[in-house]
Amino acid sequence: MDSRSSFRKRLHEIIFEADTPMGKAFDIVLLIAILLSVVVVILSSESALSVKYGDLFYYIEWVLTILFTVEYFLRIYTVDKPFRYIFSFFGIIDFVAIVPTYLAIFLTGSHVLVIIRVLRMLRVFRVLKLARYVKAADTLTSALKNSRAKIIVFLEAVVAIVIIVGSLMYIVEGPEHGFTSILVSIYWAIVTITTVGYGDIAPQTVLGQSIAALLMIVGYAIIAVPTGIITAEVYSSNKKSHSNTQVCQSCLFDQHDDDAVYCKKCGAKLD
Repeated sequence: MDSRSSFRKRLHEIIFEADTPMGKAFDIVLLIAILLSVVVVILSSESALSVKYGDLFYYIEWVLTILFTVEYFLRIYTVDKPFRYIFSFFGIIDFVAIVPTYLAIFLTGSHVLVIIRVLRMLRVFRVLKLARYVKAADTLTSALKNSRAKIIVFLEAVVAIVIIVGSLMYIVEGPEHGFTSILVSIYWAIVTITTVGYGDIAPQTVLGQSIAALLMIVGYAIIAVPTGIITAEVYSSNKKSHSNTQVCQSCLFDQHDDDAVYCKKCGAKLD
């Protein structure tokens, strides 16, 4: 293996993985940069702070943007198939997160696009691949996947309830009490069953109020259902999770067993 290839593999290990001290340090620095960037975006939206610290926010943003730009191109450099990374979910997020700052130079009024920088927050999920987080992330992901059929059935039942109750309230209350259409009545049913209760529409008749009270009680009972489903799956899948942060340099697949030597997706040799 020549020195250039060895350097790329070492760089790939640092940037994409967290099994080494350098990889962990890189992720921690990147996490701090991401959070700082999001904080700057939030604070700069406050007019008083923007006037007082606008220049400071501007310089911090440019330093972070350059940092993210260098990181983006290093990720492209270290993978065997750059376009696979570029058009991956995180590759697109990485690109979109740095573009607005550069657009602000050339396009008038493009400062509005700077809000897209908040998308950098999504990159936190990539950074939280440190060993102590991976098992928890794998457990939650596995639980959500295994419970999706039950959750879909649950959501179908909820949709059926709000449509039926919404249609019934349209008949009982009518347009004179704010239930001007079945769609508006379904909106009321959703707000009620989720216990949000905006109060912009409320039943006026005794029958309508009785139906609303029953729907509220059903809403409290429904809240516990998805929680129980996911909790049961988390418990059952907790023993199956792994804590490996290996990322294939060829296809970027990252769900390998601890003793894996070759990528289970493309067959490339792992470092």
